[in-house]
Amino acid sequence: MDMLRTIERFLRRHNMPRTKFGRLAAHDPRLVDDMRNGREPRAAMRKKIEHFMNIYQEGQ
Repeated sequence: MDMLRTIERFLRRHNMPRTKFGRLAAHDPRLVDDMRNGREPRAAMRKKIEHFMNIYQEGQ
């Protein structure tokens, strides 16, 4: 659940819709909704999501 909490903070900080985040981070617009419903991403997906949040810059 720590990953979901980090994503939720990212969404608020960047005022980004959850579907946009999913599309940009993982090519999956349902990612955040699925995680809210209990989905736990595998290690490779977690790395992809973390990488996206680390390199994201406003105005992309």
